[in-house]
Amino acid sequence: MYAIISAGGKQYKVAEGQTLRLEKVPGDVGTTVSFDRVLMVSDSDAVKVGRPTLPGVTVTGRIVEQGKAKKVIVFKYKRRKGYRKKHGHRQHYTALKIDAIEDVDGALKE
Repeated sequence: MYAIISAGGKQYKVAEGQTLRLEKVPGDVGTTVSFDRVLMVSDSDAVKVGRPTLPGVTVTGRIVEQGKAKKVIVFKYKRRKGYRKKHGHRQHYTALKIDAIEDVDGALKE
């Protein structure tokens, strides 16, 4: 069973037991996080697609790690003008371990 969730302005395909890196989610390591913006759920024989989301379906996971990604160098340059700018950026991320895809209202039975 897998689901497609929307978190941090992006969409992710998640399955139970999977570890996922996404945009920073507030919370400490070990905290349980729940996502209710589930766009699609697929079981072995049935697929349910939301319009735009599936009501009553939640994906829960726990925070495994809070960290910063590798540095990305932003270098701007204009030839023959003496213009150079160098910036670095490290994006914050949260690593989640997906525990369960839950159907609270029985939306997958229909």
